[in-house]
Amino acid sequence: MYAYDEIDRTLVNERVAEFRDQVKRRLSGELTEDEFKMLRLMNGVYLQLHAYMLRVAIPYGTLSSPQMRKLAHVARRYDRGYGHFTTRQNIQFNWIKLADLPDALEELASVGIHAMQTSGNCVRNVTTDQWAGVAPGEVEDPRIWAETLRQYSTMHPEFTYLPRKFKIAITAADHDRAAIRVHDIGLRIHRNEAGETGFEVLVGGGLGRTPFIGKVIKPFVAGRDILSYVEAILRVYNQYGRRDNIYKARIKILVHELGIEKFSAEVEEEWQAMRHSALELDDEVVADIRSRFSYPDYEKLPDAPDELLAASADPHFERWLKNSVAPHQRPGYAIVTLSLKPVGAPPGDATADQLDAVADLAEKYSFGEIRVGHEQNLALPNVAKRDLPALWRQLDKLGLATPNVNLITDIIACPGLDYCSLANARAIPIAQELTRRFANHDIAEMIGRLHINISGCINACGHHHVGHIGILGVEKNNEEFYQITIGGRADEGAVVGTLIGPAVPYDDVANVIEDIVEAYLALRARPDELFYQTVERLGVEPFKERVYATR
Repeated sequence: MYAYDEIDRTLVNERVAEFRDQVKRRLSGELTEDEFKMLRLMNGVYLQLHAYMLRVAIPYGTLSSPQMRKLAHVARRYDRGYGHFTTRQNIQFNWIKLADLPDALEELASVGIHAMQTSGNCVRNVTTDQWAGVAPGEVEDPRIWAETLRQYSTMHPEFTYLPRKFKIAITAADHDRAAIRVHDIGLRIHRNEAGETGFEVLVGGGLGRTPFIGKVIKPFVAGRDILSYVEAILRVYNQYGRRDNIYKARIKILVHELGIEKFSAEVEEEWQAMRHSALELDDEVVADIRSRFSYPDYEKLPDAPDELLAASADPHFERWLKNSVAPHQRPGYAIVTLSLKPVGAPPGDATADQLDAVADLAEKYSFGEIRVGHEQNLALPNVAKRDLPALWRQLDKLGLATPNVNLITDIIACPGLDYCSLANARAIPIAQELTRRFANHDIAEMIGRLHINISGCINACGHHHVGHIGILGVEKNNEEFYQITIGGRADEGAVVGTLIGPAVPYDDVANVIEDIVEAYLALRARPDELFYQTVERLGVEPFKERVYATR
């Protein structure tokens, strides 16, 4: 966990006081909605279909138990008793009243949580691997660098009004759980041939109307230079990025139009002129940030405790163990994923009671620490293996032990037309219907790892482009239709999926997905060939034929 210092606390409290005054002026009519819009966006407040929505940042996806309890309190007191975890390590409250927003933000600030830069054309919440600091094989804890970038980018005067929003993600593991290749800047921590630790820098990734996979702009940047190199990229983007067309304003369009070689040359020139400036990080600064992260006082524990062996006789526990529990850096410990995707429920939603219960379980079993992943699930990162049976029983009672992590019902979905003013079509009911269609765990396990991503509009908040099966809602003659892509991936082999054919109506989406899955089961070369691997091997034609043969 990271401990905020007095500077952070003062900044957050001052921001709340400032926003309280802005809300007061809006409520009195002194400010029009148009005048208020930019002010509220800078505090994570959107005006959605039915109400104001508050988007709260969860830096690098790490929460303490007191922070989780405060989120539960805000959900219960100011909203309708639940929160929605997003694909960028934020939580959203969809029904919050404008008059209540300053009080809610003040309460969040009391535990070091804020909503700054969760919206607007600035550097958004810096995200990382939700298993950062505990994932086996990790080069080092990427949260150190995410925090460094957070401090650097928060209210940065030069980058508060970029051409468009700007997203940075970091990973330090071989398996990319942070989707860095579909971010404006992706950072992969690795060691070079000399054994030095630094960053591979990718730029120009992103989804939305024009999806691109990020391109490597620099294979290795030393840690001391990462701020100056990121600033060089931002400066080039800020100078050349388009502001005349919102659809062509993201850095991915600039990189595409200039070409990575030309863009890289511009960044290099900028960087060489400034790299030995005040932005050069010395070891003392990094050590200070590192020292503010506290790590658990791990015990020496057996890797196969008696409690775990005894519980293995229960097939329900074994299924959850296989599906939801991952290896840890420390022997005797495990990482536990809490599925927020029970059958028939909106993906990513959690009730206030569940949030409180997770906070309690984290204190009892995970040193008071909780993680939030971009797949819209939670995780307890430090669970002793001896405690897994007891934890499973309690999670099961809370509805948080659905053994579907990485399976077909572990669906990522945006709020869609049920909440979002930008959406063209519903996403949540599609996800709910698919979880009911594939509720049989035996069938889900037979299908294997398969990610379905759903977006209610082209803005792609559900990351549909990089779902193994992607579903995009579009509007045709005032009716909801859905485009289907297959073969996408968001991991270290990230690729944008391929459209299989004409959009299908709302009522037929679940049938189409069933057809695609049945085709996959018939076409896969062996039981362990994953869905995306079959698509890679055969292309989309066999799936297209299956879907449209009778439509």
